[in-house]
Amino acid sequence: MIKKDLPIHVSTLQKIIDGNYIYIDKTRYIYNLFQGISHHYFLSRPRRFGKSLLVSTLQELFAGNKKLFEKLWIGSSDYDWQEYPVISLDFSIIPHLMAQELRTSLNNELKLIAAQYNIVINEDIPEESLKALVREVSMKNRVVILIDEYDKPILDHIKNREQADAQREILKSFYDAIK
Repeated sequence: MIKKDLPIHVSTLQKIIDGNYIYIDKTRYIYNLFQGISHHYFLSRPRRFGKSLLVSTLQELFAGNKKLFEKLWIGSSDYDWQEYPVISLDFSIIPHLMAQELRTSLNNELKLIAAQYNIVINEDIPEESLKALVREVSMKNRVVILIDEYDKPILDHIKNREQADAQREILKSFYDAIK
């Protein structure tokens, strides 16, 4: 029997597969989830429960990376492997010491994502950058937006009510643009 390591502190599917870590295949559940009728999903789980790994798995799946899934359930299913433009944001790595830093960093992150699609965005407000990015990439196919650690900028300032409120206002405007 081949012994595999546990993926401690590993939260991307690519690293788990490439590193030959133990992985409990949940791709059948992901497949079933997206056979439903909704186009918007909010998946909440407790800390250390695999949310980042799920976001990584969804990102690879919607990017059409079939080779990564060939030994998993979905790799032999009838999933269509269509490639979608993916906008993936991880708020745990977007600087947010102060509210203005969050706004600037989020806008810069959107511009980096746009550059991956050879799109130039000249907006200075994250909501407008997101709208411009979605408008441009949606010409290729429907757009998938994945957000990890959506509340981190607020939680990191939970003891400073004023700063938490300022972060919340920025995120509220940004999430309103997604709706």
